[in-house]
Amino acid sequence: RALRVAARRTTGPSAAVRPGLAGGAYRPLSDRDLQRIHETALDVLEKIGMGQATPEILAVALPKGCTVTEGGRLLLPRALVEEMIEVAAKEITFHGRDPQRTIRSGGNRVYFATSGEAVRFVDPVTGEYRPSTLADLYDFFRMADYLEHVDFCGQTVVATDVCEDARRHAINIAYVGAAATTKPFSISLADAANVADVVAVWDTLLGEEGGFARRPFAAIGLCPVVSPLRFGPDTSGVLLEVARRGLILSACTAPQAGATAPAALAGSLVQATAEALAIIALANMVRPGTPVDFGPWPFVSDLRTGAFTGGSGEEAVLQAAAGQIARFYGLPGVVAAGMTDAKRPDFQAGYEKALTVALSALSGGNMICEAAGMMGSLLGCSLEAMVLDNDMIGSVQRALRGIEVTDETLSFEVIRQTVEGPNHYLGHSQTLAMMQTEYLYPKVADRSPVSEWEVRGLPDVMVAARKRVRDIMGAHYPDYIDAAADARLRARFPIALPREAMQPGDPRWRS
Repeated sequence: RALRVAARRTTGPSAAVRPGLAGGAYRPLSDRDLQRIHETALDVLEKIGMGQATPEILAVALPKGCTVTEGGRLLLPRALVEEMIEVAAKEITFHGRDPQRTIRSGGNRVYFATSGEAVRFVDPVTGEYRPSTLADLYDFFRMADYLEHVDFCGQTVVATDVCEDARRHAINIAYVGAAATTKPFSISLADAANVADVVAVWDTLLGEEGGFARRPFAAIGLCPVVSPLRFGPDTSGVLLEVARRGLILSACTAPQAGATAPAALAGSLVQATAEALAIIALANMVRPGTPVDFGPWPFVSDLRTGAFTGGSGEEAVLQAAAGQIARFYGLPGVVAAGMTDAKRPDFQAGYEKALTVALSALSGGNMICEAAGMMGSLLGCSLEAMVLDNDMIGSVQRALRGIEVTDETLSFEVIRQTVEGPNHYLGHSQTLAMMQTEYLYPKVADRSPVSEWEVRGLPDVMVAARKRVRDIMGAHYPDYIDAAADARLRARFPIALPREAMQPGDPRWRS
């Protein structure tokens, strides 16, 4: 029994859940609703169009049949958009450098990811939100690498200490992602000129020119649309460059209902869908079949103040609807959930995160981004929140798995044996066999009896979360870049994170 208890306390794959479980049972939109949103979104692109199309975009779009209004808006014909949806990739393979960690986004498969690009790190003791650093980003990547219910490691924070130079920032975030995880990951770029440098970093790591393009283990994240209905001049350039190279684009659009999108939730979905389809269309005009996520992320304003809110019931249902719309098109979709407005990992954070993540997963959103660690309406990221959210994601995965009904699980003979025998199931072979396959156990949440909790001094869950963070951060220094590759990288690129910060003994995590 002691060995079984010890095994349950370790982090590793659980037999009760697995990545890529099927979603789609929750449908906030009817089939008729989906069709009307689709038709209206196509009308928006054909009759209202996209603003601020750069000369580079026009050079791609005009030969395909797009036109420009007197006011300078790019109109995308309905037939062209539908054609681009047809040729778009219906599945994206996100390679892990460990092949066991490769995931395939699309269909009704559901995965969970970090992301967010917050600009602050949340101190677990003081609650202070301080500027995030490159070392913090490395820590968040290696925490996501460790947590068993996180499938994909998106960039959680901005490395503000190296962001004064866009090239240096791009090179360093590409380096720390590859150093900290063999799960697929993403970084965000805002300048097309930096795409070549990032690819060169990853090719140098592999020791193979063109190796990254042949088996990409990371995606380029970006938001190439400025709502309402305008292309971002810099980020759209990144989209075009990444598409030309045939690399993976993790692209989204983020209109805010009541501010940069209609306050009506259906109207917000229409605009977000139109903007996301514009991204899909542009990428596939450049290169048919470009692996690009469909990412309508309709956000919500608190209309009393105009402030962004990521944890509301409205946000939960909007993101679930966005996942459903992606499935309507048959496109691999990304949604945003877990963006609590709470400033610390408290009761508010728990219910907001669980509600938004669960509804997005149950609706069949393929990649649930922002799922772990984000705090303060995406202003900060917390390692303690990450380990708590990992427990929450596991519970959501268990809900996704549902209940298997078979001759064995219906348990007729088990019931007969028990009522004719001991009148309890505790020692039955089925109970022992299903302890790990039918049930999932949290790593941090406290299920102990009140009496035991009282003896331990009435600790709240943050005590356990802080301890778990220190245990993981003090020991989990993955060695995913060998010494020779690291030497090549440091000789060629301005790598800012010292090797001493990437191994046990680093004073930031010394007990």
